[in-house]
Amino acid sequence: MLLHVGKALPGLTATLPVTWAAATRLATRWMSTADPMTQRHDMEDLPPYASNPKWERVQAAKAEALLGGGAQRVAKQHAKGKLTARERLQVLFDPRSFREAGGLVQHRCHDFGMEAQRYFGDGVVTGSGTVFGRPVFAFSQDFTVAGGSLSESHAAKICRLMDRAVAAGAPVVGLNDSGGARIQEGVMSLAGYAEVFQRNVDASGVIPQLSLVMGPCAGGAVYSPALTDFTFMVRHSSYMFLTGPEVVRGVTMEEVTQEQLGGAATHTTKSGVAHGAFDNELDALSGMRELLSFLPLSNRGALPRTPCSDPAGRMCPFLDYVVPSNELEAYDMLAVVQQVVDEGHVFEIMRDYAQNIITGFARLDGRTVGVVANQPAVLAGCLDIDASVKAARFVRFCDAFNIPLLTFVDVPGFLPGTAQEYGGIIRHGAKLLYAYAEATVPKLTVITRKGYGGAYDVMSSKHLRGDINLSWPTGQIAVMGSKGAVEILFRGHPDIKAAEADYEEKFNNPFQAAKVGYIDDVILPRLTRQRLCAELETLAGKEVWRPQRKHGNMPL
Repeated sequence: MLLHVGKALPGLTATLPVTWAAATRLATRWMSTADPMTQRHDMEDLPPYASNPKWERVQAAKAEALLGGGAQRVAKQHAKGKLTARERLQVLFDPRSFREAGGLVQHRCHDFGMEAQRYFGDGVVTGSGTVFGRPVFAFSQDFTVAGGSLSESHAAKICRLMDRAVAAGAPVVGLNDSGGARIQEGVMSLAGYAEVFQRNVDASGVIPQLSLVMGPCAGGAVYSPALTDFTFMVRHSSYMFLTGPEVVRGVTMEEVTQEQLGGAATHTTKSGVAHGAFDNELDALSGMRELLSFLPLSNRGALPRTPCSDPAGRMCPFLDYVVPSNELEAYDMLAVVQQVVDEGHVFEIMRDYAQNIITGFARLDGRTVGVVANQPAVLAGCLDIDASVKAARFVRFCDAFNIPLLTFVDVPGFLPGTAQEYGGIIRHGAKLLYAYAEATVPKLTVITRKGYGGAYDVMSSKHLRGDINLSWPTGQIAVMGSKGAVEILFRGHPDIKAAEADYEEKFNNPFQAAKVGYIDDVILPRLTRQRLCAELETLAGKEVWRPQRKHGNMPL
């Protein structure tokens, strides 16, 4: 998921130097030319009113706002290898497109000496602009101002931004870098967080919400990113946790660092809280731009369709040989997906978590699709608790924003064991089943090898209203593999091998399912891209009627 830094930054003709000094100079140069608040004018070119004392006062306030917490704190931020709040926005948005709103807001607290500590903007920069020419709203917390702590006014700016985004039908990106609630404001700060959380919930499924944690995010602050659709982190400079190392040490006697407790490695590999991580801030902001390019502006907006130089009818000869003849041998399903999608490019979601299933965005003939695929190279592609939850949430996001689902199946079943059963694999596996069954977007499924037992049903089968269910000749659709089935059916049989061969002939292939219409076609693997592009074109106008209800009761 890491990108070449220059890839997603419009206007750059060469790769951006990977030094922070150069990055800072670039961002500063963009600020001086791109942000209306920072533009300098020759007084001779301005109307007489521009020299009015009232306007000069406004200009002075705007200039002060641009300084954030002051030169010393900005320098400290840069010394950590981090951009400032405004610099981040200039990298995220198209050049000269960002327009700030609420830049002159100040807090209203008079307790604990706060009346002497007032900064314009109050620790968060909010506004809108374009990303690849499409409207996007964003807020960027400014750690140089009171540690980016959230006050009543700070929260109100974010809430107003989110209200505007919902009304306009455009995504919201949150750049989080905050020490948490502003203690001096007491309950007003806590109320501010709750107001933001309510906006997150109200906007869920209406507009895409993306979070990028670029510094500390602790206590109640973590719940806003957790409520958004996707959360990403920056390695070694961002962390998230409800209670910090000191509290953990005092309560449980555990010795743990911030990085171990809530760093990017922890949340992308162990907890599943974050959907991905980047090596530095420029990569992270470029990644946000790329992710936005796959998404519609809202649940009412059309999917973006990009010009595609990869022919829809392209053959994929490699796929004819990718599945090993030995059914116990693994292969890389990501390589299969890359052969099929445009330009071989997949923007993976949660790449480092539950690696036995692949989720991510790609394109077919220029159209965005959400990809879900079992990975036989990890745990033989079995579904476990983590994989089920990971895929279920991704499927529900795609359905909410009308993104077609492309599913590749090679699943021998659910992972057995007491740890899985005690952990609630039945309940968690049901989440994936529910997500696919509820989804009304076009659903295209390709069985490459195994489709065994209940796991076959769960993975976008025809029985869960799959629109097109295809199989390669190597497909094996049955209650279980031939070896296990024969041991149950023919225990004590004098010729076990003959019985196993008979079972494989009857059930361990795609033809039995095709005979009863549960598989629409058995195709040559090399024709997979061609067939999927054609089917997606046909299903572009799909509509599904459902009985009216407040909401279903997903097995959470």
